[in-house]
Formats: sequence, C-alpha cells, structure tokens
Amino acid sequence: MNRTVIRGITAGIFGSIVTATAAIAGPAIARGAETKPDVGKPLPVAEQRAALHFDVPDAGYLRHVHRVRPQSQHASRATYRAPLTGSPQTVAHAMVLRRGWSESEWSCLNALWTRESGWNTYATNAGSGAYGIPQALPATKMATAGSDYRTNPVTQITWGLGYIATTYGTPCAALAHSNSTGFY
Repeated sequence: MNRTVIRGITAGIFGSIVTATAAIAGPAIARGAETKPDVGKPLPVAEQRAALHFDVPDAGYLRHVHRVRPQSQHASRATYRAPLTGSPQTVAHAMVLRRGWSESEWSCLNALWTRESGWNTYATNAGSGAYGIPQALPATKMATAGSDYRTNPVTQITWGLGYIATTYGTPCAALAHSNSTGFY
C-alpha cells in the first residue's frame, strides 16, 4: 500500500471517531453539561470560556538551549546575477566586487596576478612549478575549487581569491607581502 492510501484510511477512521464523539458530546457541552470532576453540576459559562482561552507561558528560559543563528544573506530568486564571462580580468573584477572588496582591492589583485602569471591560465613557473593565474604550488591545491582547475580560469580565480582571503585577508595585504618577500 502506498502512503497516500494509508493516510486516507487513517483520516477516515479518525474523522469518524471525532464526528461520533462530537455528535454525542457536542449538544451536551453546548447546553452547559460540562462538569467539574469533584462537583456534579455544570461549570458556569464564564468558567467554560476561561477554560477555552488560555495564555501560553513564557518560554524565555529556553533561549539558552536554542540560540537563534544568524542567517547569511542570499540573493533572492528574483535577483538576476549575470554569468561570469569574458577575460580572466573581467571575471576576477566581478568576483572581487561580489566579495565586497573595493576597487582599490581590485587594483592590488590586478597588479599581483599580472606580475605572477600575466593572467595566463596555463602559466607555469619553471623554477618552482607553481601553476595558473594565482600560481598555486602545488597546482593540485586548486582542485578544491573544481576538477577543471588546469584549464578553467574561473576555477583558478575562485581558488586564488579564497586563498588570499584566508591567508592575507585582502588582495592589498597579499600584494604588500609579495612586494616585501617576492612571493605570496
């Protein structure tokens, strides 16, 4: 039997029980025949109404158990976000702005990756073996952003921006480190 049939049968049985109970008890309650357990006479109408209207107790003491977690902001379904297409610089510029970084951070990133790889997706450092636009060493690190890391500049840029954000915080901080040490 499928779930829908079982639900229909259960609802039918339960509905019959409720209907039969209401047919027997409903008119008696409407006439005020509800009684207190210790006294054999009906409750006054005011007490009947009070019994039907009650306030939910304050459950503030449970706040420590179920903390409200902050929700991250997501684009609504009505918001259109253009696909990332174009040159690697165009894609990176859009991704920098989507991260909430400023135009000055974009300038730093542009300077950094122009020096590192010339924005070449296939750039390989002959001395160290660093690969791609962000010059990942080893190149397999970029696989965390996508299995197409060897050929897809968007995957390389995604990984590179994540690396910069976690290691240095911003592209300008990464550029400053690169300027002082020769690498980032």
